[in-house]
Amino acid sequence: MFNKVLIANRGEIALRVLRACRELGITTVAVYSKADRDLKHVRLADESVCIGPNASADSYLNIPAIISAMEVTDSIAVHPGYGFLAENADFAEQIQKSGFVFIGPDADVIRLMGDKVSAIQSMKKAGVPTVPGSDGPLPHDPEACVKIGRKIGFPVIIKAASGGGGRGMRVVHTEASLWTSVQVTKAEAKAAFGDDTVYMEKFLQNPRHVEVQIISDGQGNTVHLFDRDCSMQRRHQKVIEEAPAPLINEEARQKVFDSCIKACNAIGYKGAGTFEFLYEDGHFYFIEMNTRIQVEHPVSEMITGVDLIKEQIRVCAGEKLSLRQEDIRVNGHAIECRINAEDPTTFMPSPGLVSNFHAPGGLGVRVDTHLYSGYKVPPYYDSMIAKVITHAEDRKSALKRMEGALDELVISGIKTNTSLQMDLVRDEAFIDGGVNIHYLEKKLGL
Repeated sequence: MFNKVLIANRGEIALRVLRACRELGITTVAVYSKADRDLKHVRLADESVCIGPNASADSYLNIPAIISAMEVTDSIAVHPGYGFLAENADFAEQIQKSGFVFIGPDADVIRLMGDKVSAIQSMKKAGVPTVPGSDGPLPHDPEACVKIGRKIGFPVIIKAASGGGGRGMRVVHTEASLWTSVQVTKAEAKAAFGDDTVYMEKFLQNPRHVEVQIISDGQGNTVHLFDRDCSMQRRHQKVIEEAPAPLINEEARQKVFDSCIKACNAIGYKGAGTFEFLYEDGHFYFIEMNTRIQVEHPVSEMITGVDLIKEQIRVCAGEKLSLRQEDIRVNGHAIECRINAEDPTTFMPSPGLVSNFHAPGGLGVRVDTHLYSGYKVPPYYDSMIAKVITHAEDRKSALKRMEGALDELVISGIKTNTSLQMDLVRDEAFIDGGVNIHYLEKKLGL
C-alpha cells in the first residue's frame, strides 16, 4: 500500500479521497490554488502545497506544478478525483514517467477510451451494444456524409471524438443541413478540444441515461456494482442520480453487465470506471466510458456497501481485487441530489460567503461536502458545493427521506438550487420513475 498520496483536486471529492486514505493509513498531501487555501481538506491533510493562482489553468491543470509538489513532498501516488486532469492521458503518462503512480488506468487505456471513435470500436469488439453510427470519423466529403446519414436514418447527431461535458454535439434532422452542421461541429471541436475529428450516430428521441459502475484490478478480475440512472439532466449536466436504475429490462440489464466486464478485461482496465449508455425501448446503447471515479459514485456505494475510493486505491497499488461478483448484492435504493451554488431559476452561479451551514442527518442520510459556516465559495470553479444522498429499503422511501433531508439542509449567504431539487423529488413523473433525458429541460421550458 502507498504510504503517501497527493490529492490533485479540490472540494468535496478531495475531502472524500482524504477520508478514504486516512482509513487505509495513508499520509495525505493537499494541493490548492491561492483561492482555495481555506478548503476543508487543505486544513485536514497531513501536508499541503500551494500550486498556483486562482485560475484552473495555472493551478489544478498545471501538470509541472503538481509533479513538483509530489517531488518536494515525497509522494508515492496521485489521486486525480474527477474533472481537471482525471481523464488526461498525458498527465497519467507524465506521472508514470516521473516515477510516481497514477491512481487510475494506464495512459494508453485513458487515451483509447477518451477518443469516442476508438472507444466505440473497442466496445463493439467486446460485444458491448452501441448506437448505430458512422463507425469511425466522418470523411471530408459532403456526399459521403449524406450517404452515411441516410444509412443511419435521420435524425442523427454529430459528436466530437474528443468531446465531453455536453459540448461538441449537434442534432441534425435533415439532409440539407447535414454538411453545414458537420463543419460547425468540427470548428467547435477544434476550438474546445484541439481536435476537429467528429463522428455520426443515430439520435435517439427519448432515451434514458443509464450507467454501469465497475472496478477492475488490471489482472483479469472485474466486478460491476450494478447500474445508476442519471436521466434528470439540464444541458447534459446531471442533476439527480439514483441506483439501481428503475424500470429496466432484466435480461438486457444482465447482458450489459456481462459485456462491460468482458470489455474491461479485454482492454486491461485498472481502477474504477463507468460505462455510460442511452437506454430506450428495452435496449442499451454505449455512448462513452469515464475512466475515473464519478460524482455520483455514492449511490452505488450506498446500495452495495462497497467503498469505491478505497478499492480504487488498493487495485492501483497492485493488489488483486478482493471483491467477488457473487458477494455484491443490491440493498435497497439510493438517491443523490447535487447542490449547486446557483440561482435555482436562472442557474447563474452564486459565489460568496456561506454565513450559515447545517447538514441534514438521520438514518440513511449522507452529505458529501466541503462547506462549513464562514467558508467563501470562489467564483473560479464548478458551482457544485454538496451532494445529499439518501438510502432506504425501497425507492419510494429513499425519495421521502430525500424530501426530509433537503428540508433540513441550511445554506445561508448564497443562492443554491435546493428549492429546485425539492420540486423534483416531489415531481409525479419522477416519482413514477423512468423519465428520459429531455424531461427536466421540458419541465423548465428550456
